[in-house]
This record gives sequence, structure tokens and C-alpha cells, in this order.
Amino acid sequence: MTTNRTLYLASSSPRRQELVRMLGLPYEIRFSDADETTEPGLAPAAIVESLALRKALTVHAAAQTGPGAILGADTIVVVDGKVLGKPKDDDEACAMLASLQGRTHEVYSGVALVEAGWDGADGLDRAEVRVRLAEPPDETVGPFAGFRRLAADADSPGKPLMLSGHSVSRVTFRPMSGEEIRAYAATGEPRDKAGAYAVQGIGAIFVERLEGDFFSVMGLPLSLLYPMLRRFGFHPLA
Repeated sequence: MTTNRTLYLASSSPRRQELVRMLGLPYEIRFSDADETTEPGLAPAAIVESLALRKALTVHAAAQTGPGAILGADTIVVVDGKVLGKPKDDDEACAMLASLQGRTHEVYSGVALVEAGWDGADGLDRAEVRVRLAEPPDETVGPFAGFRRLAADADSPGKPLMLSGHSVSRVTFRPMSGEEIRAYAATGEPRDKAGAYAVQGIGAIFVERLEGDFFSVMGLPLSLLYPMLRRFGFHPLA
């Protein structure tokens, strides 16, 4: 059972905050101003895991946490090998939605957990971490997700200090008219969403089929996060 430990969410996303709240764990919000640019050529899975990890490590470096773990997360949409982040305006949102309509795309959500009191995070070998992110996960969580251990306690090898993982889902949109796309963009809902839509909002009217974790598409894959949290001593069902 979790005792005197807090889960620190390195995100200002209302959707992620809602999902973490649903777990019933002691949690606090810590805004992360991490740089979200990535080097060219990274696979989508490596993009979301590296950004999730960077967000968590940015909060860790601020040293404004007590005992517990820091949770970082990131989500992208991929179609035809092109990564779609958040649109900068309604015109870009319309262009993104037009590229998704009537087709199937992939949604990648990465999560990372870092021990809040770990004093070795600042000395990480970044090149080694990048190599590990490109490798297959150590543990799989069903057919769509998996995670890896990036650091462990030297005195207790079974205790992780840093985990990262990702989930991938396939979403199929029904055909959409230009008028529908413009009307949806005008609602404002797409403006801060990867791929310019919210599966938990009115954007759901365009979703014809979803394979994978609904909450991963929403921004935080709970079925993946659960076993990772357990490794850190958090037990939502306790």
C-alpha cells in the first residue's frame, strides 16, 4: 500500500489531471516548461517516450517535490509517417483534420516515471538513454503497449528509479466534409490537441473505430501506467 508518497504530474493538461485524479492516489500538479523539440529521424515511440521523460526530469531538476514519483506524458498523432502535434491556429487544425478524414491514423502516448528523491538523475548518460528508448520494451502490456526500466536502485535492483513506456492505438475517422471540418475547428476544441481533435469531446462524432486504449488517445494510457505505478509502490486498488 502507498504510504507518504505523492504522484507529481508534470503536466498542465486538464485531461491528464482528470485521469490521474480518477486513480484516487495522492497527487500534485507540477508544471513542466520542458523544451518539446526533438531531433529529426526519431521513431514516433521514441519521440513520445523521450518527451515524457524530459518533462518528468525537468520537474525533478526543480527539486520542488517530496517523497514519491514524477509522471511525465506526451501524445502525438501519426499519419503517413508524418507527426501531427498541436495546431498553431484554426487553419492548421483544418488541414490536419482533412488529412485524417476517412482514414486510419495512429496515436502514440508516452509515459515516464522518475523517483522524486533520486539524486542521480542529473548525471544520466543521455546517449545511453536514447539507445535504450530505441530498443524493444522490457515488459509488454497487452498487444499495444510496453515499458522499460532505465535506471534501478543499486542497493535494491528490483526497485526502479526511472521507467518509460508507450502505447499505440489506431483510430479510424469517418469521411468528413469541409463544412464539418471548419465547423469543428470553430468550436475551439482542436486548438490544444495533438492531431487537432479530442476523442473525449465533440470530436468523438468523427471516430468510426478505435483499436487500443481509449485513454491513450485521450492523453494518458492508464492500462500501461498501472503496472508502472505498482513498480513505484503506488497501488490504486489498495
